[in-house]
Amino acid sequence: MARVMICDDAAFVRGAIGKIVTAAGHTVVTGAGTGLEAVKNYKAFHPDLVFMDITMPDMDGIQATMQIKEYDPNAKVIMVSSLGHTDKVVKAINAGAKDFIVKPFDEEHIKKCIDKYA
Repeated sequence: MARVMICDDAAFVRGAIGKIVTAAGHTVVTGAGTGLEAVKNYKAFHPDLVFMDITMPDMDGIQATMQIKEYDPNAKVIMVSSLGHTDKVVKAINAGAKDFIVKPFDEEHIKKCIDKYA
């Protein structure tokens, strides 16, 4: 059972991913609506896997991922974004993301990411 953190500025997206995570038998330990909150909550909860939106207030998901990876080089972050442009994917992977999911996301892709990386 994986402990998951979901970071997205849209509460309905956090809820939608959370339902998929819990239906698959895993636990959502925390969430975040901003990049700064994501870094803070990662340090507080040490989740097994993070779903991170790219576009968020205060600090974007790429910067938040870089700070999380600096704090914990073994952190596993999956980027989630409606911006599926190649340059964003490359930046996310360079920041340390393990995978990239484009919105609207597919339930099976979320489950496969949990199985593969958590």
